[in-house]
Formats: sequence, C-alpha cells, structure tokens
Amino acid sequence: MILEKITEEMYWVIIAVLALNLFQRKHQPRSNKKRSATLIIAVLVLLLDILFVLIINFELPQWLAFPALLIPIAVGYRFRSRILLFRRTCTSCGVKLSFNDILYHDDNLCPDCHKEHFPQEYIKNEQEEATDPEEVKEPSAARTVEEIDWDIWEPTETAVICYVFDKDKVMLIHKKLGLGNGMVNAPGGRIELAETALEAAIRETEEETGITPINPVQTATLNFQFTDGYALKGYAFFAWDHTGEMTETEEADPFWVDIAEIPYEKMWEDDRYWLPEALAGKNVTGNFIFDDRTMLSMDIQKTERSEN
Repeated sequence: MILEKITEEMYWVIIAVLALNLFQRKHQPRSNKKRSATLIIAVLVLLLDILFVLIINFELPQWLAFPALLIPIAVGYRFRSRILLFRRTCTSCGVKLSFNDILYHDDNLCPDCHKEHFPQEYIKNEQEEATDPEEVKEPSAARTVEEIDWDIWEPTETAVICYVFDKDKVMLIHKKLGLGNGMVNAPGGRIELAETALEAAIRETEEETGITPINPVQTATLNFQFTDGYALKGYAFFAWDHTGEMTETEEADPFWVDIAEIPYEKMWEDDRYWLPEALAGKNVTGNFIFDDRTMLSMDIQKTERSEN
C-alpha cells in the first residue's frame, strides 16, 4: 500500500520537474546545462517509478523497492557531473543566490558577478536599448539613405515611367501637370487599383503621348522618400518598339531626342545617375532622399540584365 502511494506521488514529481524544464527554456542560452540536468532527473524518477510499478504488478515483495532504488541512484551517480549543477551561493563572491539564479542560470553567479564576468552581454543589451525601434527616425526625418530601413519602408504611392526608343532616339515629355511639372521626364503615372506595373506603363504612355509601347521591359526599381513625408516607389520600363502617332496632350508635350543628348539638367537629379546604367544594359535598384526637387542622398545597386 505504501509503495502504491509513493508511485502515485512520483507522477506529480515528474510533472513538476518537466514543468521546471519548460520554464528554464525561457532563459536560454544561460540555462542549457541546467535544462539537461532537470531532464536527466525526470528520467531517473521515471525509471524508479517503472521499477516500483513492476514490483506492484507482479506482486513481488515490497522490500525489493530498496534495491530498485539503487538502480537510478547508480545511474545518477554516473551522470553526477551533469546533475549536481545547482548552487545556493554565488561561486565567485559567495553571496546567497536568488531563486531564478539557482534554477535558471548555469554560471551560478549573482547579477553583479555575472556582469563582471560577461560584460559583452550588457554592452549588447545597452546597444539594443539605444536603438529602440520606438526611437528610430521616421523616414521623412532621414537625410541620408542609410537612415532608412528600405526592407520595411512603405511607399505612399506606386508609379511607373516608360522610355520608348526608336533606333538612337528616345521619347521624353515636357511634363505639364502633377509631380515634377515643368521638368523633362519619361511618360508615366500612378498605378491604378487592380492594375499591374506593366499595364500601367502601357496605359500611361498611351494617355500622355498617343504612343503605345510594345513589350516594355522593367529595367529599374526606384524608391523615393521626400522630406515632407511623401514616399514613392517607381518602376521604370524600356520599350524598343511602338505603334501610334506622337501627340501633345493635356498632361504632356512629348518629343524625340538623341539618346546621347538626353537633357539631364532639365530632369530629376536622380535620372543622371541611374538612367545611364539602365541604358548600358543594367537592372537598377535605387534609393533616393529628396527635399522638394533637391536630392539629398542616394544609393544605387545594379546587376546585369538577363536576355529574354
């Protein structure tokens, strides 16, 4: 009867040890060794419980519980270096450890001694606190491209531009309306709802110039952050064939110009940096900071354009 009662209580001991192991997991990597210790302890208690159950089920003499007890003790002794890790006092200064330090920290050091022995961990934490995401600048406050995490940056709008070529000439426009009015650019505009960038490039070019580009190819992705908060992602396309007749519209006055004579001085400042790379056969990704029409900072990455 006594052995049966002990066996029932041992289930709760196993559950308690495994629960402790789960709590230790929250303190990784500082609790790896002590997590292993609690798992070994749980296995030893389970082994003893199994032996007691066998004695009860086979109705063996209950005094066999004593030699059965020696089996997990012998196994535990073999693994003593991996089990006897828990200390009540700091191994460095001797001060009494807290409950958390005893159960969850392999080094058995008090907080002060841990900081002294592992200063790099505290330097890292201080650096992380100094760069708290809540204190990171808003993109509109950035003055260099390095101040913006472009992987999570979100544009206010997305737009396209399309350069149509005819032998050694390219079609540009004198822009009459909207962002960049009065400047020279390629035809383009915002991407409408449920419209792809390619579809928008063809539509905008038709609407602004009367020219329909044939099989445009994307050559650049351009991200613009303005200091007033406006953010624009642009996709640039090249088309080497077209149909239609060039016509002046309410939005644009189109014209043909030799590629070698593109008037960069009348265009957005970023064009003079990324467009020659695209004309040379590169795929370009560019990030730009603008204060109104003045470029403050840029970063351009380029790769070879694959032939389709």
